[in-house]
Amino acid sequence: MEWWILTAASALAGFVDAIVGGGGLILVPALFAVFPQAAPATLFGTNKSASVWGTAMATWRYARRVEMRWAALVPAVLVCLIGAWLGAWAVTLVSAEWLRRALPFVLAAVLLYTLAKKELGRHHRPRYQGRAEALAACTIGGTIGFYDGFFGPGTGSFFVFLFVRWLGYDFLSASAAAKLLNTTSNVAAVALFAWKGHVWWHYGLAMAAANVAGSLLGTRLALRHGAGFVRGVFIAVVTALIAKTTWDAYGALP
Repeated sequence: MEWWILTAASALAGFVDAIVGGGGLILVPALFAVFPQAAPATLFGTNKSASVWGTAMATWRYARRVEMRWAALVPAVLVCLIGAWLGAWAVTLVSAEWLRRALPFVLAAVLLYTLAKKELGRHHRPRYQGRAEALAACTIGGTIGFYDGFFGPGTGSFFVFLFVRWLGYDFLSASAAAKLLNTTSNVAAVALFAWKGHVWWHYGLAMAAANVAGSLLGTRLALRHGAGFVRGVFIAVVTALIAKTTWDAYGALP
């Protein structure tokens, strides 16, 4: 039964993650429910070993159909990789408790801003060119890459929001760029978890196949229905993230 639960959860996570990020909302709780006694690091590592394949597949599909601004994104990938490694290193030294408590409020601000700006992300109008765009993309890659290595929830949504709000991308192009950088931070995380022996590969491989299948379907729908559809899924995922992170931070308090 555990194989059925995990592969189904991984497929659904890949579907959601391919559109706008947030697949961890589905797969991580499923892993904790199936293996409540397992070390958290092992479950996080197993999650990443599956999700990295779905994000990589989504990146490839988007790159074939969506304008990818490679001059800005390639240096951002390198900075994101460094940021993710530094974040993973930092979490071994510093508690992330303060961030866990602040996260629901940050996500609520993102949601309210997106709802207030009805036209946000509906049209692709990049604000920067050349070096300025590369610098902005590198700042996003390094900052959110560090966050992904240090803590993680909502990484894909933060990537999407910043590409839309700061760089002027539409939601579809922002999701494509986010998938590229999210793949990078996932690779860094998988490498670190595998090095520490925190990956169950026998589960991870089956979950990876399901994650890729879900990713293919999610990418297809996003490409077919465009930025408006991605915006709607973004709002739904951020709303779910607010509920989940609020419960994680404050639900157990007396």
